[in-house]
Formats: sequence, structure tokens, C-alpha cells
Amino acid sequence: MLLPGILSIISGYLLGSIPTAYIVARLQKGIDIRTVGTGNMGGANVMREIGTWEGILVILVDVLKGMVAILVAQTMNIPDLWVFGAGSAALVGHNFPVFVGFRGGRGTATCIGIFLVLAPIATLVVLVMAVIPFFATRKFPAAVLIGVALAGLGFILLPLFIWLLEGSLMLVYYALAVGIFMLVRNLPIIKQILAKGTKSDIIYDRQQKKAK
Repeated sequence: MLLPGILSIISGYLLGSIPTAYIVARLQKGIDIRTVGTGNMGGANVMREIGTWEGILVILVDVLKGMVAILVAQTMNIPDLWVFGAGSAALVGHNFPVFVGFRGGRGTATCIGIFLVLAPIATLVVLVMAVIPFFATRKFPAAVLIGVALAGLGFILLPLFIWLLEGSLMLVYYALAVGIFMLVRNLPIIKQILAKGTKSDIIYDRQQKKAK
């Protein structure tokens, strides 16, 4: 089991390291997505700085990275701990990708992909919580801020949902560990959006008034 387990972790890391947002931004506008907007190499930043459809594409591919990492590990018939390791490797790869100097995103979409395979029902509950602000407001800064906050709350509650809906104690512990990692990784962007959000909303309102 040692060799398949190690291979699953290596493949998970390489999958996670695929810099989707970086590639899309380079192809579409010739820019490094990490130098504009929030500086995050993720779908939300691409959506704002490059385009809506490009952002959606990045999110979907990043979700797939997490899903495929877990599915590949599961096909190797290895113990759950190795499968969890492969998922963690994909998450680490997205955050610290070998292909672009170990400076990546924060891994929310990849994390969603991991748990869509491991705990689909509980993850769908978290997703419903996270997408609400994008339908409740047209102001991008406010939507992102609320979305990140709810996503953070979701990662805190995900272990509870897994325990109630999926019934795996080992998976609960794994979700707790990943949730702590995600909260730590997202603290900088929460502070950044808090600092810029009000100003961005004011600019948005002025633009809307001029358009009228």
C-alpha cells in the first residue's frame, strides 16, 4: 500500500498545482492574475478582473482538480488515510503550485471538489450557504465579502454536517483539519476585502448613477 499511497499523493499535488487562474489570465489578457484585484489566484478574482465566463471556467476546473485527486486515489484501493492525504496534497498544490513558483490561490474551489466526492450531501449544504450573496446583491465587493464569510462559516460547520449526514468520524476529523487550514489561508483576503470593500461599493454606486 505504500507505493500506491505515495503515488496518489504525488498525483494529487501535481493536479492541485495546475494554475488554472494564471493560465486563463495569461491567455486572455496577458497578465499575472496574482498582481491585480485581490491578488488571489482563484475564480472570483478572475471573474472580476478578466470576465464572468472565464471566472466560472476557473472555478469549475479548480473544483475538478480536487475531485479527480480523490477519485484517482480511491481507484487505487488504498486506505482512507492515503485518500485524505491525496486530497490534502491537491489542496497544498493549489496553494503552493510547483509550476508557478509556489505562489498560488487559497484553494476554496479545490476544497469543495475534495468534499463533493468524500461527503457530497454535507458539501452541497455548504455550497448553498456560500452562493447566497451572489444572488442577493449586485455589488461584487459586498458579495465576495459575505460569500467568503459564509464559506468560512461553512468550513466550520462542515464537520457537523458530515457527522449528521454522512456518519464518518474519521471524515469529521479530516474536515476539521482542512477547515482550520482554509480559515487560516483566507484570513488575509477577508482583511483585504474589509479594507477595500466600502470604497469599492462607493465607486460602484457612482458608476451606476452616471450610467442612469
